[in-house]
Amino acid sequence: MKNRFRFIPLAAVVLTAGCVSMPSGPSVLVLPGTGASFNEFRADESACRQYAYEYIGGRSAGQAAADAGVRSAVVGTAIGAAVGAAVDGGRGAGVGAGTGLLIGSASGAGAVEVSGYEAQRRYDHAYVQCMYASGHRVPVSGRYSPGRADRYRSTPPPPPAGTPPPPPPGVR
Repeated sequence: MKNRFRFIPLAAVVLTAGCVSMPSGPSVLVLPGTGASFNEFRADESACRQYAYEYIGGRSAGQAAADAGVRSAVVGTAIGAAVGAAVDGGRGAGVGAGTGLLIGSASGAGAVEVSGYEAQRRYDHAYVQCMYASGHRVPVSGRYSPGRADRYRSTPPPPPAGTPPPPPPGVR
């Protein structure tokens, strides 16, 4: 009876890892550069996808996410087995390993999401840099923040109303 339920935690890890769906390419918009033909754009786009893929270590964002989840489950299992063995010997090691697998899998869900999105972000940055360097256009949001722009003005702001004027030069 015990052997029948032995692989339930592993099945839970496999099923939850399948819930993560990361894009397999760039998630940003890039437009052909001025005067570039569509075939030139496609060739550059293919080269930049390869560059970005190599930039993040030759793994897709989905692969990075799955690896993070598996690592968390394995580490949790090993720590649980070690603690269980220290507390109750051989029987405790089995219970600790099962408990560690469950806790490691649960914590791995967060690691999966963070790892996948971080890999996608780095991929997108490398892809955009490559496409921009190849002469293509990258649309960006044009938000204007007057508070930030005021810090970089070359002329000082006017004095508040009611302030006496400064003395003329050379008079103390």
